[in-house]
Formats: sequence, C-alpha cells, structure tokens
Amino acid sequence: MSSGSSNVENLSPQTIRQVSKELWDLVSNPCEGIKVLLNEEDVTDIQAIIDGPSGTPYYGGSFRVRLILGKDFPVCPPKAYFITKLFHPNVSRNGEICVNTLKKDWNSDLGIKHVLLTIKCLLIVPNPESALNEEAGKLLLEHYDDYCQRAKMMTEIHAQPVKEKKAGLELSDGCSSGKNSSTSTESNGPSAKKQKTKTNPSKDKKRTLKRL
Repeated sequence: MSSGSSNVENLSPQTIRQVSKELWDLVSNPCEGIKVLLNEEDVTDIQAIIDGPSGTPYYGGSFRVRLILGKDFPVCPPKAYFITKLFHPNVSRNGEICVNTLKKDWNSDLGIKHVLLTIKCLLIVPNPESALNEEAGKLLLEHYDDYCQRAKMMTEIHAQPVKEKKAGLELSDGCSSGKNSSTSTESNGPSAKKQKTKTNPSKDKKRTLKRL
C-alpha cells in the first residue's frame, strides 16, 4: 500500500488527472469484454477483468489483470500482471505479462485503454517467440491441441466468473414463499370448506340416528 501511495506522490498532478480521466472514461464507456475496477485511493494500481475471447481456450473465463504505474509513467510503460492463473506462453508463472507494447514498442502517447486491449489480443494471438512460459510456448508450436486442452483446463479451474447469486436467491425465495403461501391458502381455503361440507352430513346422520 505504501509503494502505491509513493507512486502517486511521485507522479505529476497532470499525469494523475490524465489517468483518472481515462479510467472514468473506460468505466463509462467500457471496451467489449473489459471491465475496469476503480481504485480511487491509488490510481497507480489499476485492475480490470478481461473476458476470455471466443474461439480461444480462454473462452468462458474471467481474468483479472493488474497494471502498476511506476514513477516514470508515461515515459516508461506500466508493469502488467495476470492475477488470475492461466496457461499462456507470454505469461510467467507469477503472472508477469510479456508483450512488445509494454517494452520496446511503448511510447508515452499510449494509454491504459491501449494496454488493456493489447493484453486481450494476446489471449487471442499468443506470441511463442517471446515466451515467458517455455512449456506453453513449446506446446503451442508443436502440439497445439495439447496446448488448448491445458489452457482450457486451467481456465475451468482458476478463471470461472463469480456469479452474483444474491438477487437471484432473494427472488427464488420470494417465489418459493409465494408458492408456499398460495398452497397454504388453498389448503386453508376451498379444500377446507370441502372437508367441512364432507363432515357435516355425517354429523347430521348421527344426530338423526340418535333421534330415531
């Protein structure tokens, strides 16, 4: 936490305003499959959730990404990490992301949006030539089906999206209680009246027999 605050202090007010504005823009007008999670206390610690693109072994998964802005940003690129575990040639075992945009191809005009889109594209088109995970890179080149199977398995284990069940549960509870209340009213209503009408004749018969 202290490292994050020190980065904020080292960044210029102009850079902080620029980053804050871009983050708010991304929240207001999100890119497809990318959800930015705002941290108003520290704009240098940026997190986002990237949906696994269709047609890839990452499809169906939600991958949390962290961008850390150093004191030299935007002259120097941010550091990027996957918090969610995944099997990918350009992602190390500790989550570090290797992509040219964050290295030799970086320039100060590129913003947070461009970085996040680049990371998403990396899920679609991995680059085995600059592999941080050599096993994944080798499988991608030599045994693509095995690579896909391994990446898909990791996605199913570690990248399943968190479902918001609270509202659904409340709704289902309401529906179930409604059904129970309706059945209880039915049992206490017409059916009860039917039961009463059935018992009343027998009582009348007994009374008549006693009189006889």
